[in-house]
Order: sequence, then structure tokens, then C-alpha cells
Amino acid sequence: MRYFSSLLLLLTIFLSTNSVYSQETGTLRGLVSDSLSGEVLVYASAYIKEINKGAHTDTRGYFIIPSVPANKTYTVAVSYVGYQTKFITVEVDNNKLSHYNISLSAKGIQMQTIEKVGDRYEFQNDTKVSVQRIAARELELMPKGVETDVFRSIQYLPGVQTTGDVSAKYYVRGGAANQNLVLVDGVTVYNPFHALGLFGVIDPDIVNNLEFYKGGFAAEFGGRLSSVMSISTKDGDKNKFGATASSSFMAAKLLLEGPIPNGSFIISGRKSFSNKILDNFFDENHVPVDFYDVSMKTNFTSPDFIPGAKFTVSGMFSGDNLKQDNPRVEDYKWSNNIMGIRWLQVPDSPLFFELAFSTSQFKGELISKQSGATPKKNIVDDFSMEMNFNYVFDSKDEVVSGFHIRDITTTLAMNNAVGVPVEIKANGTSVVFFSKYKMLRFDEVDMDLGVRINAVNLSRNSSVVVMEPRLNIKIRPTDNFALIGAAGVYQQEISTVTNEYEVINIFEPWVISPEYIKPQVAAHYITGIEFVPSEDFFITVESYYKKIDNFPVVNQKKILVTDPDFVTGEAESYGVEIFNKSKLEFITLMASYTNAYTYKTLGGLRYYNKYDIRHQVNLNLDFDLGNGWNVGASWIFHSGLPYTKIIGYYDKMYIDDYFYQNSYADFRQPYTILGIDNLHRLPEYHKLDITLSKKFDLSFAKVTLDASIINVYNRKNIFYFKRENGERVNMLPFLPTATIKVKL
Repeated sequence: MRYFSSLLLLLTIFLSTNSVYSQETGTLRGLVSDSLSGEVLVYASAYIKEINKGAHTDTRGYFIIPSVPANKTYTVAVSYVGYQTKFITVEVDNNKLSHYNISLSAKGIQMQTIEKVGDRYEFQNDTKVSVQRIAARELELMPKGVETDVFRSIQYLPGVQTTGDVSAKYYVRGGAANQNLVLVDGVTVYNPFHALGLFGVIDPDIVNNLEFYKGGFAAEFGGRLSSVMSISTKDGDKNKFGATASSSFMAAKLLLEGPIPNGSFIISGRKSFSNKILDNFFDENHVPVDFYDVSMKTNFTSPDFIPGAKFTVSGMFSGDNLKQDNPRVEDYKWSNNIMGIRWLQVPDSPLFFELAFSTSQFKGELISKQSGATPKKNIVDDFSMEMNFNYVFDSKDEVVSGFHIRDITTTLAMNNAVGVPVEIKANGTSVVFFSKYKMLRFDEVDMDLGVRINAVNLSRNSSVVVMEPRLNIKIRPTDNFALIGAAGVYQQEISTVTNEYEVINIFEPWVISPEYIKPQVAAHYITGIEFVPSEDFFITVESYYKKIDNFPVVNQKKILVTDPDFVTGEAESYGVEIFNKSKLEFITLMASYTNAYTYKTLGGLRYYNKYDIRHQVNLNLDFDLGNGWNVGASWIFHSGLPYTKIIGYYDKMYIDDYFYQNSYADFRQPYTILGIDNLHRLPEYHKLDITLSKKFDLSFAKVTLDASIINVYNRKNIFYFKRENGERVNMLPFLPTATIKVKL
């Protein structure tokens, strides 16, 4: 509590000093949107030339410039990549907030290179560390696989590792996949992947913007240890009805949008129709995957109802069904059902208020049939309420506070160690208060100081109040150079039942931490530099250290029913990341290098995690050739992944189903003897992908054609060795793909 008292004292001092900035000044606020669709433009920049002040829009589309000398007229330049810069005349009154709605017009068919307009203002007025912001137009130009995918796009960022082409699951700075928080319009998605994890359930066409935090995230985020992906979806066209249809070699989708009285709507649906291309992901083994996803959102704003209020209702529903014809091969199915209601209040003051209710349900099942696999069925029910406040002072400082209430029930039906069906059910309620102060008043120093207070915990093992302090800081000795740092404590009370001996984890049930183990806790420490000599050149160098305690894993030595299902260990990771984005006329380069180390300690033994990659290089080139033509090239290299070597076999007797075992040979099967965990390394991995895109602006529609080649030089990258016979299985070979999109 000493930390909390000090924080309150510090906040009081800051609050008391803000009044000195309110004399003879006013505040300028603007909402920036697309002139045709009315969709808000995130990360757009606004600049007042007369006083040399600027700001960028947030994820809601708003910018705020406080402490503007009052009773004067100014010219504001508003710009966004791919849009014509607009100059508007504004008036600012004393001690008042002046609000303007600003719409920008697109430049036309010419595709714009990956550029983040407003980097200068973000550099000077931002406390976030280890974050990557991606807007909708940038997502279109990120590297593609079979089709554009949010999760595969972030895998080209430093600090993000994968275990190969097959899975879009990602591991951030040595953290497990279940330690990544995925939020869609503020709602948690527990299993955001389709088709054995090949790509995500989130349709990129409905994404307005994305913020991806690799560590050091502030007090408003919690419940996970490694990363946060916060996605805001589009509202839909506010001016006219439209439809977009697209198809790839694997799936087809349809998007509808348009205006409603005092608002708009958008709905998108996707359905698989072919599995042929998936066979390339699994070494020509047929994979009967059947999936769908539906996303929808509607919004309502009326000055006659509640002035300054915006109400949104959103939903996302997805399902996967993996059904094998062979009765000796197990089936899988899982689904997500998500609904959310949000009220955003923007009054005539620099205050934002949000109230939200949401429900998120995940269902997953392993159907064993005659395979001998242990059947499992998992259900997660999450009902949440949250309230957030954000106030901007005349000094540019901000205070953000709120609370989150979450009730979660997890149910896991399975067979125990002696084959008896059991149901493990747990329920918990989490009550969290958070508050942070963003000190932005000084040009030389920005600081984000906050705390997250877990007043009520999900886990019954943690009955005391748990505090998670957070600190982000940037120090700028010059206008284009900054020293950055972040530190924080993070707690996670829900995890998946993951068997790391499985090469592909198809089904990972979620459970609340049982009473006999403590919730896992992580500490982040980040330092680095940022260098932005111009808007065409940006480079960051970051070093990090992450320590995780009470890391839960499945007890592989469980023999008796009384033995625990989980045991805990420790994990740590550290490394250095270098990221550069630069632009030269029509060419944009994104390049990164990561040198990382990841370990875990279990039962007194310290060994590598299976996603420990020592060296990783990502190179992405984008060529804007004009007239709608665009060429992208992506090359990735990383050193070999750790793996557990097969050292031998012996015959073991299996008596599963007598009616399917007609001879002694059916009872006797080879049993694999494994060596020391993850002691050896696979060969290095590298491949080149190329994408060609063309946009046509026809009189009745806009057409986009994308053609991609995965693994251009047909590199034979190893995926794994089969445990039953030691056979080598490779990743994707040379693979051409194509996508067509038609927007009416």
C-alpha cells in the first residue's frame, strides 16, 4: 500500500498544478473521418502552424490539442496517408472546448506505401513502449499467406516467434501462446484461430486499426503476461450501402455495410469451401477442415437522445469442425460466441467516458471415436463489465482510470488417470481497479505511471489484494532522439492445458488456476532508444528481460489419481530487438533483427522453450508502382528451433478395443523413447514470399487482385520428425495463391 499512497500523492501534486495552464487558453478537439464512408481515421495528424502544436487521432478518431491561446483564429492542417491534406480555419474560445468534425478525401486509386503520418507527434507526445500500430490501409500491404491475416502479419515484427508455416499462433518475447491477450472492441477472444491454427477468425476487412503491445503495457490492460493485441473494428459506411465479395483458394466471404437512422452497420461472413490448399500445409495429408466466421457491428448516435453519446453493439461468431472419415482418428470442433455493448460519451469537455458489457464463450471438444485419444470437452463462459474515464488537462497531461468486473466459469470434462470420466468446473470473479497518470506537459520527458489493483481474484489460491505497478517513460535529449524504458508486474489466473510434447497443439482447454497452485506472475523490464530524424526514417533498439513465476504445465509424471494435474515452474527470457522503417520515394523498407534467449525451469532442470529462436531477421519491401500496382517481398530467416530427439523405440502392449484388434500384432505397437527435452536444434529456417497486387477502379465496382507466391525458391524447411517412425516432415513448398475482391 506504500506504493499506492505515493502514487496518490504524486497524482494530487500533478492535478493541483494543472490549473495554471487554463488561463486565457482553450482546447481544440476534432473528429477525423473518411469523406465517403464516414469511417474514423486513426493515427491521422492535426497541426496548428501558427503555434507549432500538433496531435494525432486516437483509436476513436479524436485528437485533442490543449492550451491553445484563446480568442484567436487558426489554420489547422489535417493529414492522413492516402488522403488529401485538408486545411480548415478554427476559432478557439477562452476556457472552452472547440469541437470540429473533419472529413478527408482519398487521393484515388494509387496505393500508398506503408507510412505512419504523424510519427513526429507520436514521438513527442507518447508514452507507449514496445507497441506497433497498424491501420486498415497498412494491413492491406502487410505480408500475406493464403490471404491477408492479422495474426500472420504481426509475425514479421521483432520479438514475435512462431514454430513454422503451419500455425499462426505466436509467442512474444519468450511467453507462451496462452499468455497473449486478444481483444476485439474490448472483448476477449479465447481461441482466435481457424483451421488448426493456420490463420485467425478475425476478418481483416472489418479491422479499422490494431495496437500490438509486446510488453510493458499500461494499467488498463491485464490478465495476460506477454502481449496485448487490441483491435478496433469498422463502424460501416455512414453514407451509402455497399457490398464487398472476395474469394481465395480456400474460402469465400461477403461484407455488407450501410447507413441506418443516426448510425451505420457492417456485417461480414466467411466460409471455407476447399481443403486442397491445406494439404500443402500438412505434407499432402488430407485435412478435412470446415470453418466459418461472422462479424457484425452497428452504431447509433443521436443528439436528440443523449448529446455526445455513441452506442455500439458488436458480435463475432466462429466455428471449426475437423471431422475424419477414419474411425481410428479423432475429430475436433470448437467455436467462439462473442457479444458486446458499448457506450462512449464525449461531452463538451476534454473527457471520454466508456461503459461496456460483454460476453465471450468458447467451446471446444475432442471426440476420440476409436482412436484411443482421451476425450475432452471444454467450455469457457466470460461475462464482463468495464467502465473507463479519460481526461486531458490543459497541460496536455492525462488521467485514465476505471474498473473491470469479470465473472468466468470454466468446465473441462475428460477422463482422469485411471480412465474414469470426470468434470472439472471452476468459477471465479475478478474485480480490478486501475489508474494511471500520463505526464505529457514537458517536451523533454513523457511518463506513464499507473497501478492495477486486483481487489478480488479469479483464483481461490489468491485471496489477498494484488497490486500490479506499471511505469513507462521516454526521455528526449533532442527533438529526434529518445531514451525509453518500461517496467511492470503482470498477473494471469487462467491458462490452457498444453502438452508441449505435442508438435501441433490442436485443442488446448482453458482452466482457471486450481487452488493448489498460485497464479502466474511476470515482471517486465525494457530499455531502449528511438531515433526519428524524419517521417521517412524510424529506428528503435530495445532490450528486455522477462521473469515468470508459477508457470503451469501439465504434470507428465502423474501416476495416481491424487497426483496433481499441474505442476509449476519458472521461465525467463531476454534479448535485443532492432526495428527500422524507412521510405525512399516509392519504396518502403521494414527490417528487423532479434537476438533472444528463452528458458524454463521445471523440477530443478533448466532447458530451452520449444519456441526459443536465437537469431531472427525479417525484411519486407513494398514497391508502390502507381496506377494501382503494388509489389511486396518478404524474406524471413531464423536459427533452428529446439526439439527433443528420438533416441529409440520399444514394443509396448496396447489393449484399447478388442473388436478392432484381431491379432497379437494389433496389440503391440512401437513406443517412442525421447531424449533430453529440447536439447537439440533443427536446421535454420528461411523463405521468400512475393505478392503482386492490382487495383481497378471500374464504373460500377472497385476490384482488387492479389497474387502471391509462398516460398519462392522452394526451401525445404523442416517442420518436425514424426514420433512414430522418425520421418521428416517439411513445411510449405513453393505455393502460388490468389485472391480476388470486388467492392460495389
